[in-house]
Amino acid sequence: MADVGVRPARRADAGAVADIQVRAWRQGYAGFLPAPVLEQVTSPQALDAWRERWTQAVVAPPSPRHHLLVAVASDLVVGFAAYGPAEDGDLDAATTAELLTLLVDPVHAREGHGSRLLSATVDLLREDGFRTLVSWAFEADDVLRRFLGTAGWAPDGTARDLDMGEPVRQIRLHTDITPEA
Repeated sequence: MADVGVRPARRADAGAVADIQVRAWRQGYAGFLPAPVLEQVTSPQALDAWRERWTQAVVAPPSPRHHLLVAVASDLVVGFAAYGPAEDGDLDAATTAELLTLLVDPVHAREGHGSRLLSATVDLLREDGFRTLVSWAFEADDVLRRFLGTAGWAPDGTARDLDMGEPVRQIRLHTDITPEA
């Protein structure tokens, strides 16, 4: 088995993170995002913008509590997770964190990288004093919802519609990450 693990992202990882994001979105979101929107956010121009945004996430995160982790296999970045304090007005950012994204390169799907990323994220959030973790998921994203559901996540009853030329529904999922006594 290849040497696998999770570590904090480095500046040099930003290109791989953006590449994975675009590949994962093209494959995973094609069934429920409007085609023009998906083309726009995965275009070569968008890829350049994502590389810059992920570089900034590493070198100048929005706060000391925002982090970007990467999953590696034999020193190759194969997935990533970004998280920070929850920003929704109905949540307490001191104790509730948001999993902003968790994506694995489709070529390396179903190899345990997503689970390792989620586990490392929860461990680090617990160390930072968070008790609850939320994430927004497209309502039609059965893969992500099933993955998080097997880890104990459930909808919290909050939903929103994103305007993507047509409304695209997202639901907020949550889980308790309080360490067991």
